[in-house]
Amino acid sequence: VVGVELSELACRAFFAERRLEPEISLRGAFRVFTAGSIELLCGDFLALTPALIGSVSLVYDRAALIALPPGLRARYSRHLTDLLPAGARGLLITLDYPDQAFSGPPFAVPDSEVNARLGSGFEIDRCHHAPLKPENPLLARGLEDASESVFVVQRRAG
Repeated sequence: VVGVELSELACRAFFAERRLEPEISLRGAFRVFTAGSIELLCGDFLALTPALIGSVSLVYDRAALIALPPGLRARYSRHLTDLLPAGARGLLITLDYPDQAFSGPPFAVPDSEVNARLGSGFEIDRCHHAPLKPENPLLARGLEDASESVFVVQRRAG
């Protein structure tokens, strides 16, 4: 399993929560935290290359796209498309809420934007859509009328 995370604090917390002591090395512009079969590359996703991660067949985007302001989302989407080979599949989780309802991150990414940004490179199927659950910490931060969507995506050939 290979993960990419911008925050070194989050990488360290991931291993600490699992009571694992990672080895730390450098690979290109990334600090690499490794324990057993788990590897976290700490750095900017947009600096990631296929040579750094190898062949990828599955992707899980829990909070990358929604962490980006609108001006970076097109670049992220193009980069994701360039990194993944045809047939690679994944899950993408997004958050949507009315304009001006909350100052992200996380930012609102409506379903229409997912389709516009990824539709040319991916087959997209929204498999879940629901209001945020009452225990979601974003509600305590003042976010109201928010919903979460989960998409199954598959990289198109060519």
